[in-house]
Amino acid sequence: MMLTRLLILLLIIFISAGCGSSGNGNKHQKKEMESLPGSSAERFTIEKKEGYSVLTIINPWQGASNVSHKWYLVKKGGEVPGGIEEGNVIYVPVSSIICMSTTYIPMIKALGAVETIKGISGSSLVYDNDVKAMIDSGKIADVGYEDNINKELLIRISPDLLVTYGVGSEATGYMNKVRDLGVKVLFDADYLETDPIAKAEWIKVFGALYCREEKAEEIFSSVKTRYADLRSFIAENISVRPKVLLGYPFKDTWFISPGNSFSSKLLSDAGGDYLWKEIKSDVSMPMGVENVWYNALRADFWINPGTAASINEILALDARLGELPCVIKGNIFNNNNRVRTDVGNDYWESGSLNPDVILKDLASIFHPELFPGYTTFYYRKLKLQ
Repeated sequence: MMLTRLLILLLIIFISAGCGSSGNGNKHQKKEMESLPGSSAERFTIEKKEGYSVLTIINPWQGASNVSHKWYLVKKGGEVPGGIEEGNVIYVPVSSIICMSTTYIPMIKALGAVETIKGISGSSLVYDNDVKAMIDSGKIADVGYEDNINKELLIRISPDLLVTYGVGSEATGYMNKVRDLGVKVLFDADYLETDPIAKAEWIKVFGALYCREEKAEEIFSSVKTRYADLRSFIAENISVRPKVLLGYPFKDTWFISPGNSFSSKLLSDAGGDYLWKEIKSDVSMPMGVENVWYNALRADFWINPGTAASINEILALDARLGELPCVIKGNIFNNNNRVRTDVGNDYWESGSLNPDVILKDLASIFHPELFPGYTTFYYRKLKLQ
């Protein structure tokens, strides 16, 4: 069950990487962004007020349009603004939190607040050694997921906040049941950002929740600078862009990320030429394996082939894939270099806060001459076994 959930979750992340805002939501975002100068993020804003801050989460799930969740972050012991409902107030700094995704762990840890994590969804998916030890010692509990959330355990933990994500609007249904228990639920939409820097910028949300805004800004600024410098270095020192195939079929369907997606931008910044870069869409597009196969005959590299650990696993899925030139040449690289035997993958955990590391990994794959002697951190080359 847990492995199946992991496969579905990874597919969701791949699909969602291609989803942007649609309809009138973009106008709402542009207006809200005025309160956060120099921001790359499109899914949240933070407005400083006298005595409190206003955190707005914008379009927090796929397909959402003109949806915003407004939170009032009030210092513990401080005065709640008049006319504000208690249910919309988060008292900060939070001292206990439940994370429904492992991607929040590195941001919380970077802010020096890992001890506040009291619950996690899917403990076998965790990669971080310190958090693993806290789980093993009973300091962090596995609360389950979605409709299988352990409500009695939530009541016992009584966290200041539960942070989750929404694949679709149906997520509000089971999270409303959590709210009925008196637990405040904040939707984190970092996985819907279409820019690698914007995804990392969500550390500012956690900085506000822990009253460690300066630390969050320092971390983000460093990440942003490293990424920008590396991107410029790559662009200035390449003359060709190898063509890149991305993803993996799921039940005979290949969900193609469009050219305006998070994944496509990473590949482009790394000096690659994504096969579907010209297609613009707010959602990923399902294609038949055969249609993808014909286009993939042009690919020089194949990146992120699902959970495949070897070329053998790819050939076992569909023997035709072995005819692709990138497979014949062995140019297949997957983001599973840092995994645990219990399926925890650090790429999906710390990668969101380290887009510069992912960028360097990809660039070293496409253009190894730029980084002589470099060993990839998240990626590894797949081989025949």
